[in-house]
Amino acid sequence: MQELNNLAAVSRLYGKDLDFVFLGGGNTSYKTKETLYIKPSGVALATIREDQFIAMDRSTLRRLFTMELPEDIWEREAAVKHAMEQAVRPLGAGRASVEAPVHESIDYAYVIHLHPALVNGLTCAVEGPEVCARLFPEALWLNYCNPGSTLALVVRKKLAAITAESGILPNVIFLQNHGVFIGADTLAEIEEHYVRVMEKLRDAYEAAGIPTTLETHPVDSAFVMAHAPRVRTLLGGVDGKRAICTACAPFDPAHGPLTPDHIVYAKSFALECTGSPRDLDDFEEARGYRPKVVSKALQGVFCVGDTLKASRAVAVAARDAARVQQLTAAFGGPRYLLPQEYGFIENWEVESYRSKVGGAASSPGRLAHRICVVTGAAQGFGLGIARQLAAHGGTVVVADLNLEGARAAAEAINAEHGPDRALALGVNIADEDSVRALVEAVVHECGGIDLFVANAGVLKAGSVKEMSQKDWDFVTSVNYTGYFLCVKHAAPVMAAQAIEGYPGWTDIVQINSKSGLEGSNRNGAYAGSKFGTIGLTQSFAKELVVDRIKVNSICPGNYFDGPLWSDPERGLFVQYLQAGKVPGATTVADVRQAYEAKVPMARGCTPDDVVKAILYCVEQEYETGQAIPVTGGQVMLK
Repeated sequence: MQELNNLAAVSRLYGKDLDFVFLGGGNTSYKTKETLYIKPSGVALATIREDQFIAMDRSTLRRLFTMELPEDIWEREAAVKHAMEQAVRPLGAGRASVEAPVHESIDYAYVIHLHPALVNGLTCAVEGPEVCARLFPEALWLNYCNPGSTLALVVRKKLAAITAESGILPNVIFLQNHGVFIGADTLAEIEEHYVRVMEKLRDAYEAAGIPTTLETHPVDSAFVMAHAPRVRTLLGGVDGKRAICTACAPFDPAHGPLTPDHIVYAKSFALECTGSPRDLDDFEEARGYRPKVVSKALQGVFCVGDTLKASRAVAVAARDAARVQQLTAAFGGPRYLLPQEYGFIENWEVESYRSKVGGAASSPGRLAHRICVVTGAAQGFGLGIARQLAAHGGTVVVADLNLEGARAAAEAINAEHGPDRALALGVNIADEDSVRALVEAVVHECGGIDLFVANAGVLKAGSVKEMSQKDWDFVTSVNYTGYFLCVKHAAPVMAAQAIEGYPGWTDIVQINSKSGLEGSNRNGAYAGSKFGTIGLTQSFAKELVVDRIKVNSICPGNYFDGPLWSDPERGLFVQYLQAGKVPGATTVADVRQAYEAKVPMARGCTPDDVVKAILYCVEQEYETGQAIPVTGGQVMLK
């Protein structure tokens, strides 16, 4: 249907513009004589397709306006939900927006409901009704009422009265503390109305001297590094699961609830810290829940969720609420929702469902809630490990000297497991400033680190009689010193997450090699670096156990299918053939066959094999300082 194609295209344009909506909010619809097509609950405007609109039988939907509804508010909402389900065609085809009855009440072919911050600066302001009457005399203003069935009945009644009195159906409906509905018989008319509304409001803010962009302050990195790891532990709860905590450039969070959408993602109130240890306990006792937004004036704002997607969503909602609060200064200041108003939103099943579909729910898996950093993760073992950790529910930081490759890897992981399951950061582990910057970036994005997989490494094969010191130093600086630098900067962050009364360990897992368990012919620089890092693992394990940090090494066999071995130009098969390590070998295939024959299990090691060992290290709380072979029997501990 061309009308739905057009509606989908316009919906995506508005949905991608943060000036109009955030986090997929808003609703759009199109009516024929018999059918209302409306955006489903949980589907974002920014990505909606023509085939995703829910079809609803209008005659069935209109029964809501005449049926006898229960007096109890929750029984009434349940009855409305059931009635709406009966209107979906075909039955069971999806869950329509809860605002479908409102769209049905607005007798225009198209309706687009959005939440522009510029509009909500008006609708959430104390003087909103008076200013609206002055700026938009032809529009309908509705004082706040609960969304859902209550709103639908109020809209229908008001529109019927206005139409009967004037014979004109308003195109623009402002909802106090909510947003705006604009209806018309063409999408071009709706666009014209939105342009006019936004222009008038921009002029009003400019005249009042109120900035329309959110005012923020510079990020205090030292503050973030000192407090974010503790915040994620404290807000994760006493079950050992830490929250994910996104640090934002400091701003003044909303001091109360402004709209339902802000409540859904960021709760009704932020915790404004004084620095007292009792701040969190006092907040929870007063509000009945742990905050999603924690602020310390001019120093930092932390936005918290069970997943990176959720914490980033909280940040988007919190910034939008702060922007709206800032804008209300043009019209007498903010009008916060009253307890009975925000209490309804906090307990409404519809918004709980929307939050869940929107990604605020915890991701399943053995590594859920864990922030996992993997160095050298753009290819080879590192890439395989990163993908497997994400498959087990971890939030994965793909760190690599090859930032372009890291970004491609993170994009692939997100495509497979969903948005914000992985992010890419550049790092040179042999450079301390680069490692420090990596750890700081992880803390700013996620709040801390639960699993640090020190995988990055290099190999230069060659005889001790011929190897240059430059090559020797290169291998040592990456494999040995690089491991030290990673632990040096990751360990303080992990230690800060260890708070008395809150269980849970963190883990450093170094990906070593079977060459760390026995010498390697004509490969002394590599084997020596790997032997040395096992010594570091044992030493770090003894030191860091008091910080509830376990440190272990995994010693894989050869990953024959990875680029380290199989790269046609620089792979070890080529290097070993050229170095004459395999007597009689004349082709790469000969070299591979010779190395596979050394393994009792007759195959190379894979990332899946290594990840099983990593999971053992994480889940076994009585193991640290070990070098665990994963070699198919090629190397056995004595």
